[in-house]
Amino acid sequence: MSVGPEPQYEAFADEFLDHARDGFYNAHLDRPACRDLLGEVDGLTVLDAACGPGLYAADLVERGARVIGADISPRMVELARRRVPGGEFRVHDLARPLDWLPDASVDRVLFALAVEYLDDRVAVLRELRRVLRPEGALVLSRQHPFGDWLRHGGNYFEPRVIEEVWSRGWRVRYWLNPLEQTCEELHEAGFLIERLLEPRPPAEAATVDPDRYARLTREPTGFLAIRAVPDPRA
Repeated sequence: MSVGPEPQYEAFADEFLDHARDGFYNAHLDRPACRDLLGEVDGLTVLDAACGPGLYAADLVERGARVIGADISPRMVELARRRVPGGEFRVHDLARPLDWLPDASVDRVLFALAVEYLDDRVAVLRELRRVLRPEGALVLSRQHPFGDWLRHGGNYFEPRVIEEVWSRGWRVRYWLNPLEQTCEELHEAGFLIERLLEPRPPAEAATVDPDRYARLTREPTGFLAIRAVPDPRA
């Protein structure tokens, strides 16, 4: 059982950019939560792992960070370079070592909405810990596991790969994992969880989409965001 190495978003990279730029879940849930957990980034070096089309990177550069981005999709990297000419982006499969980055070379790692697509998550997280400075932090977001379970049913505690077609016709494969497993994988990779957020939309988002706003303020059907730091005992 595996997701496999293919760059799934390559087929709809441009559509995804159009969607995620102002999409309710991305613009009003995940990006604000990740920004909060990253904290001040002025003068810091941030690795944007699975950078997508550069929406997070653009905000980071605007706030004074040096951004190094990587994504498995060549088209996503092309879009990120176009959007954020001040960043450094490369095509890279996170299932492979980040051999182009030295140990303890970045201050923050952003790993947004991508962990579900990786089969050996502990190995990836260990590599992200390797490139982090001891005083650095990893910010990871993922689909909320309770929301996944509400949608798909079955045994919440049983990790499994599912394939589904999203509303725009995008076919995706990814892992369903319980919250406990994400926490254990971070622990196994040498991280301590510092904060965990279940993002809800801000009040002003009620005017953008009242129905989604109402649902996401009462149901765990959005995302989960975690800030973790390297465990000095590891």
